Amino acid sequence: MNNVVEHVLAAPSRYVQGRNVMKKLGSHLKPLGSQPLLVADDVVWGIVEDSVTAGFAEAELPVTRVGFGRFATAEAVDSLVETIRSGGHDVIAGVGGGSAIDAVKAAGHLAGIRWASVPTAASSDAPTSALSVIYTDEGEFVEYRFFPKNPDLVLIDTVLVANAPERFLVGGIGDALATWVEARAVAKTRAKTMVGDAPTHTGTALAELSWRILWENALDALDAVRSHTVTPALEAVVEANTLLSGLGFESGGLAAAHAIHNGMTAAPQTHGLTHGEKVNIGTLTQLILEGAPAQEIEDFIVFTTKVGLPNSLAEIGLTPDDAQDIGAIAAAATAEGETIHNMPFTVTADLVAEAMKVTETTSRRVRAAHGLPEPQLYRAPH
Repeated sequence: MNNVVEHVLAAPSRYVQGRNVMKKLGSHLKPLGSQPLLVADDVVWGIVEDSVTAGFAEAELPVTRVGFGRFATAEAVDSLVETIRSGGHDVIAGVGGGSAIDAVKAAGHLAGIRWASVPTAASSDAPTSALSVIYTDEGEFVEYRFFPKNPDLVLIDTVLVANAPERFLVGGIGDALATWVEARAVAKTRAKTMVGDAPTHTGTALAELSWRILWENALDALDAVRSHTVTPALEAVVEANTLLSGLGFESGGLAAAHAIHNGMTAAPQTHGLTHGEKVNIGTLTQLILEGAPAQEIEDFIVFTTKVGLPNSLAEIGLTPDDAQDIGAIAAAATAEGETIHNMPFTVTADLVAEAMKVTETTSRRVRAAHGLPEPQLYRAPH
């Protein structure tokens, strides 16, 4: 059996996207169970309660909602498992941000019931995946948890996305831009993906499609969010951020960008930044690490600056002189088992640290040449 190589495409059972589809959540959950448990923090619940309640009444389902804290911790997951078992729930839905959804996936798996992802912003590609990221109470990365199946349902209402803070969509774009840069690196090595021994051509192609849609539509989609309006550009970007990037990273593979993001969780200066904002630094660092063409690096810096994503050390609260912090990030990014080892060459902590330092110089040069604002030092909230 040692010569068996699995190429696996992982995907949710059903993906639903569109205007006001939150009203249909009940009808989509009903085939999955008769005693749903909804997990949403108070802010999110205040936004969706009327739509969800009306839809559940139409579907003749009871409404049971519990709150959620800030991070998907092991303790938060275990607490949800207890709630599932004590309440006799047979399907659980995470409504809101990525951490709530990650906790729901992990709890649904442990309790042996079906689970659904209901993001209220297109801020990451996590909702479609068969994995959760577990953090400490302080937001430091602990582990990935992998599951034998993907969500039974992913539902995203684009009216909610259009009315969510612009920064959420910006973060989702940063997360999704990394997908193709990482997947094409994995395609060269045929390294392990999140779900198989080697990537599928489908996963790699979907990663590239996500990239192309973003370059064509991201700026127009951000205009739509600023106008609190759903447009074809916004619908396209929501699909790229959520579905295409989700399938692309999981079945196409991760490489340096997300490993560098994981390393950043150990640096207090970067706390308060969104997942996608930190990933974008990882993507630029990967482009420099792999010696990408100068024009590609320049175009990436120009585009992501216009989108509003950080592409310099200053914008994540660091300077090239912060050798100890950069070294700590690089060491964590190259830890055993990290996805950076899927790159088509050997990557050391020293190489990562050097590439991270270069991002500052390159970003400032390119931005000045294009008349774009110079990077401003980010200060983490305390």
